[in-house]
Amino acid sequence: MKITVVGYKKEARLSQGVANDEDTELISFLKDRGLDVVPSIWNDKNADWSSFDVAIIKSPWDYHNHLNEFLSWLDQLEKLGVKVLNPVEIIKWNSDKHYLGDLVKKELPVIPAEYLKKGSSFDKRFFDYFNADKLVVKPCVSAGAQNTITVDRNNFNERSKEIDKLLEEQDYMVQPFVEEIKNGEWSFLFFNGKYSHCSLKTPKEGDFRVQHYHGGSISYPTPDPLHIEQAGTYLKSLPQPTLYARVDGVLIDNSFKLMELELIEPYLFLNGDTLLLENYYQALLAFIS
Repeated sequence: MKITVVGYKKEARLSQGVANDEDTELISFLKDRGLDVVPSIWNDKNADWSSFDVAIIKSPWDYHNHLNEFLSWLDQLEKLGVKVLNPVEIIKWNSDKHYLGDLVKKELPVIPAEYLKKGSSFDKRFFDYFNADKLVVKPCVSAGAQNTITVDRNNFNERSKEIDKLLEEQDYMVQPFVEEIKNGEWSFLFFNGKYSHCSLKTPKEGDFRVQHYHGGSISYPTPDPLHIEQAGTYLKSLPQPTLYARVDGVLIDNSFKLMELELIEPYLFLNGDTLLLENYYQALLAFIS
């Protein structure tokens, strides 16, 4: 069985065919376990996708900038009979943040959101709707806090012009700013629905973005078992099992509330840890055996 771990094209690493060191470590570990694994780039025009039995969608970190092409490529894999992990249906659903509304309909705890259609205008009604003095506006298709904007009543006039310009390109979502994000965003990692580990991403002073390239820091505390259980409930709502899932959220009144359910290309915080890599390997075996 031939397996490919799929990343994206990044000039500095193109010669190695991988997107980041986590991919390198994971591929090496899986090879050591006897699997036939090679890296690939999702939009490599020279790739022979029919030669693979399994395609693990690992780090296509530019997919949101080429969504239609990315989704067409996934359809191509399915037509070729390649087993895609995570499943194509799950990835398509998760690629647009309207999925959060689906989870709300299932009565799961999610940071509330309203949606703005492409070509519409942003207005002040959301402050009253959410009973909030500060809002977060982000694209429905995005990653890494791209084009994510905070708006308060004082800078509304300035920010609304910027948002209306962005709305010319795509749909956006509006959420109340959650003050608890200052205490950090928890990421719970599950492989084949089984909890593996977690991380806590904390923004730098004066910022809300938790990503390390925005100055955020990462720690690895021991989570409360209650919060692990709460994070796992979101996966139980999915129509299919997933090889990997990262459940991102904040703690409000000691209860976990979802911000993002990452089922396409999350960094997994494996950190070269043999135990965590083994968790991933065992989950993969369950899907390909």
